Amino acid sequence: MKLPAIVRLFTGASLAILVQLSVHAHTVLTESSPGDGATIKESPTHVNLVFNGPVKLIKFELMGTGHEMPTKFESSLEAKVSFMIETPGMHPGNFTVNWAVIGADGHTVTNSYSFLVDPDAVAADAGHNDHAGHDAEAGHGHDGDHH
Repeated sequence: MKLPAIVRLFTGASLAILVQLSVHAHTVLTESSPGDGATIKESPTHVNLVFNGPVKLIKFELMGTGHEMPTKFESSLEAKVSFMIETPGMHPGNFTVNWAVIGADGHTVTNSYSFLVDPDAVAADAGHNDHAGHDAEAGHGHDGDHH
C-alpha cells in the first residue's frame, strides 16, 4: 500500500523537526556539589558543576549575603562537562552560585542555585544533587536565561 503524498510529506517534515529539536537541546546543570538547597556542616574548598554536555563556563560567581566570595574561577574557551572551582576563605552562611555557559548549540544559558553552610546543622547533606533542578526549559528552579 502506497501512502498519499501529503502523508509522506507530513511524516518527513515531522521527522526533520524532531531531529532539529534534539540537536538544539539547551544545556542544563545536571549535578552540583554542594547541591541546590543543601545544608552542609563544613565550608567547601571547592564547588563542582556538571552539565549534560560539553560547555564553556564563562561566568561563576559565589555570592554570600551582601557580598561576593573570592574564587579561583577563570573563564576558559575549553568546552568541558564538569568544572571544579576552588572557593578559598568560605565561612558559614547562605550562598548563591550564579553561572553562565555557552553550550554546543552556541546559546548562552545562565542560572543560579543556593546552599547553606551551617556548622550547627543536625544532619549534614552530602552536598550532591543528581538533578540540580535547573532545567530552565522545563521551568524548574530559578528562571534560566537563554540568549
